[in-house]
Amino acid sequence: MPGTDTAGSGGPDRAGDQRGAAGFDGGPLLLGVRHHGPGSARAVRAALEAARPGVVLIEGPPEADALIPLAADPDMRPPVALLAHAVDEPGRSAFWPMAEFSPEWVAVRWALAHDVPARFIDLPAAHTLAWGTADTPASASGEEELGPGQREATGAVSSDVRGDPLAALAAAAGHDDPERWWEDVVEHRGAGDGDALAPFTALEEAMAALRETGEEDERDLVREAHMRLQVRAARREFDQRVAVVCGAWHVPALRRRAAVAADRALLRGLPRTKVDTTWVPWTHRRLSRAGGYGAGIESPGWYGHLFAAVDRPVERWLTKVAGLLRAEDRIVSPAHVIEAARLAETLAVLRGRPLPGLGETTDAVRAVMCDGSDVPLALVHDRLVVGDVLGAVPERAPAVPLQRDLARLQRRLRLAPQAAERELELDLRKETDAGRSRLLHRLRLLGVGWGEPAASRGSTGTFRETWRLRWEPELSVRVAEAGVWGTTVLTAATARAEADAVTARELAEVTALAERCLLAELPDALPPVMRILADRAALDTDVGHLAQALPALVRSLRYGDVRGTGTRALSEVAAGLAERVFVGLPAACAALDADAADEMRSHVDAVHGAVGLLADVGTGADAHGDLRSRWRTVLRILSGRDTVPGVVRGRAVRLLLDDGELAPAAAARLMGLALSRGTPPQDAAAWIEGFVGGGSGGGMLLLHDERLLALVDAWLTGVPAESFRDVLPLLRRTFSAYESGVRRGLGELVRRGPEARGSVTTAGAGIPGFAAGLDTGRADAVLPVVRLLLGRGDAGEDGAGRADAGHGRGSRGDAGEDRAGRGDAAGCGEAGAAARGGGAQGGARRLGEAVCAAGVGTGTERGRRGRPGPGAGEDDLVGVDG
Repeated sequence: MPGTDTAGSGGPDRAGDQRGAAGFDGGPLLLGVRHHGPGSARAVRAALEAARPGVVLIEGPPEADALIPLAADPDMRPPVALLAHAVDEPGRSAFWPMAEFSPEWVAVRWALAHDVPARFIDLPAAHTLAWGTADTPASASGEEELGPGQREATGAVSSDVRGDPLAALAAAAGHDDPERWWEDVVEHRGAGDGDALAPFTALEEAMAALRETGEEDERDLVREAHMRLQVRAARREFDQRVAVVCGAWHVPALRRRAAVAADRALLRGLPRTKVDTTWVPWTHRRLSRAGGYGAGIESPGWYGHLFAAVDRPVERWLTKVAGLLRAEDRIVSPAHVIEAARLAETLAVLRGRPLPGLGETTDAVRAVMCDGSDVPLALVHDRLVVGDVLGAVPERAPAVPLQRDLARLQRRLRLAPQAAERELELDLRKETDAGRSRLLHRLRLLGVGWGEPAASRGSTGTFRETWRLRWEPELSVRVAEAGVWGTTVLTAATARAEADAVTARELAEVTALAERCLLAELPDALPPVMRILADRAALDTDVGHLAQALPALVRSLRYGDVRGTGTRALSEVAAGLAERVFVGLPAACAALDADAADEMRSHVDAVHGAVGLLADVGTGADAHGDLRSRWRTVLRILSGRDTVPGVVRGRAVRLLLDDGELAPAAAARLMGLALSRGTPPQDAAAWIEGFVGGGSGGGMLLLHDERLLALVDAWLTGVPAESFRDVLPLLRRTFSAYESGVRRGLGELVRRGPEARGSVTTAGAGIPGFAAGLDTGRADAVLPVVRLLLGRGDAGEDGAGRADAGHGRGSRGDAGEDRAGRGDAAGCGEAGAAARGGGAQGGARRLGEAVCAAGVGTGTERGRRGRPGPGAGEDDLVGVDG
């Protein structure tokens, strides 16, 4: 009768359903699967070979039917994914991933190999993406298209059974681990009794029982109605049998009788949008749940191995693990592999499993190959269990023009995308490396984060760049989104930079954008960005904003030089910005609290470096040499004003001293004024933090200038006991920034006291930090090593030299001077003990405590006991008293 046609021809009873699944009637062959399950994939291949259907219908977006032939292209290499995105909003997209062991991929490849038509029958992406504008797009897309045990917990889930049917089945069977239960009953089993359809029959019965226990989901009902209509249309079109590969959850609904009118009514009035579809590369990491894909699996690398291994999967897997560990310089022999295989088999028997699974092999690898450690095991999990396999798609696959231009540039620059993270060192003096740098910077402007800049280890020159690269599948969507800005990477980056300059809210954002335009070499974008920068700089009166913006501008000048870009306009803006900072900085430094003062000190440091660089890069008409003198005038003003916070005044004095504009005697006088008894201890400690803190070489300054160290020593002597606890955390932060060798030297100086300090720092009227004569004992100690390096000494001579050196070290004084094993702790422990020996060294006692608290020892208690101790972190240094 019209309006009563049904999608399936099996009877309404359960027995009829079983006969339909087994293929005893002329109904559709419904193959319920678990997505990304190698056991399901093998079963699908066996069922298709046995049934030889005339058409294969697969769960997926119908818009991708034209892309199915590309799966047979030699350049197509899974894992890949079908990408569907809205034409007017590319960011609204959905993926349908397929790995080599995915049942859908196996069905597509079987159909292409046997010249059998293949079609996708899920709800069109035009509806799912439009439907997603009101709700979450993924809940109606291929990302939520799951098999048993893989459903995301979304707001649409009406019961625990609907959310995770695999867990419900495992619980009914008495198992608490759904993954392990699924491996035992499906992944480790073949077709039973020669019947290729037996697994699907059992799974359909289980899903039918589960669906009877919960409520139906609205989106499932709509999708299943569309699937039934597509199955019905295929049965009318083809005389041979129709095979359907879909998630096992949907099989009972496709088997159920339903009127055509009812199905069409469910589809009537659905929202719709225009979409484009294509194939994109995917990765094993994105197939895993750890990668954030809720429909994924925990161990794609393991599943891929199970699907590809022709025999002895456990032994082959352990061989792979051994190869990986040996490549990481771990001692793993064939005997380890044999013993691990035996242990995995034994664990499987003890646990009642048909074959060793991932759990058993992992336990065996940990015990036998990793010596019980989880550190190398984490490497095995990352490299093999999950893996960094990246798929590939043929060039003739549909793509937006920007994607094609990007692929062309990648080929020309020999910069292929890879799933594994890697570092790329670039020399900008080479044309290829300069092109790679331009491409990566332009992609960053477009929001395509393929590469992130990293610190260069080999060189600090501006012609060197280091990038950390890693290609993620989502970047294909970012490229599609960026396609609205242009058809090539250059035009798109230019348009995006101009738009970002207009919408930038703060001056620092515009200066950073100008720097990125220079790095990306966007000559057409730089003039409008510079006009906006000049306008914003003229209107912005916040000195902090101006100080933040200046370093980026000066860096841009330097990068412009190394890339041959004209930067005269940028130089003029930077000079004007510097002048405005000079005028407003003294007033901006008044009446600041502690946090604001620390922030202002960082601004002073940044402006100081920027001014020096700006004066260096300017030549001819662009010269700005007088900026240095005007900046030094500002620093003198800051160093002498009482209204400026101590941390800023101390830093101003230090910068003048480093530049040679302030004599050491004048710096000592200013320190004496700042540390006088009339200055509150907190303000004096802040001055010290500004002068010698921040890891700016202040420790070496104290180590080699006896006068400055004596001033700090005398100040600490006069700090009242009740105030010492308040200033100690600040002093601890100051000294903790020093290197361990500097802290050790300071601790030794404190231990020796003022009388003996000159033997290390000064001698007579010599230059501070240098003795008048040569220390022959120390010189003789290194001579054997020098001879050995120069190849001018034999073994006997070297041995004698070492003996003499050891004797010299052992006879040079007391135990505090013996550096042959005491390290930092000896200097600190004895500093505390010796400093308490007399009133003349009372100041050294507190300085020793401050140095020890910074990490040389473990605080005052070690100083009191005079025992050396290992270095301690800031969290361990508690209980230091005055």
